[in-house]
Amino acid sequence: MTCHVPQQKKHDVSCILWDMDPTEELRYLVLGAQREGARGLTELLRPIGLTPAQAVVLAVVRDAGQPLTVREIGERLVCEGGSPSRLVGSIVDAGLLARGEREGDRRAVELSLTPAGAKAARTVGEAERELHAWLSSSLSEREIAAAVSALRKLVDGRQTGNAIAHRRGTPTRGGRAEAGSAP
Repeated sequence: MTCHVPQQKKHDVSCILWDMDPTEELRYLVLGAQREGARGLTELLRPIGLTPAQAVVLAVVRDAGQPLTVREIGERLVCEGGSPSRLVGSIVDAGLLARGEREGDRRAVELSLTPAGAKAARTVGEAERELHAWLSSSLSEREIAAAVSALRKLVDGRQTGNAIAHRRGTPTRGGRAEAGSAP
């Protein structure tokens, strides 16, 4: 990529991009689409005081329909790499998740939605539906299917792809979700 500064704007820090490789443009478009989605979700969540990352944790526990350990939550998160302990801790501190012992394994701490967390998770669901409606109104079903197929190829077999497959509930031989399988 070449950045050209027009002659009349010597002190302008912006540039005109010429000769952008399609692969490079794809990179910027993926990044831009992610940022626009995050901005939109942030605005939708602002009234309830949650960050998108916190909202995803509530959605993961809500969608599981049962208490989960921090590790199990982490396996389903796309937004957090590594251990989500701090993120989960902030949600526990806010009174939206409660810690408890896992039956049959007293060492394992499981997290479940509190009544306030269940209410917040419903609001998160409404925000998600609004964001999905925006996506559906911006792209046709065919375009969405093509984008999903292409992006799956980029994340297949990687941490993010595994987290997405886990969220889809796609079973695998080892009990973990497999990114390339159909839902």
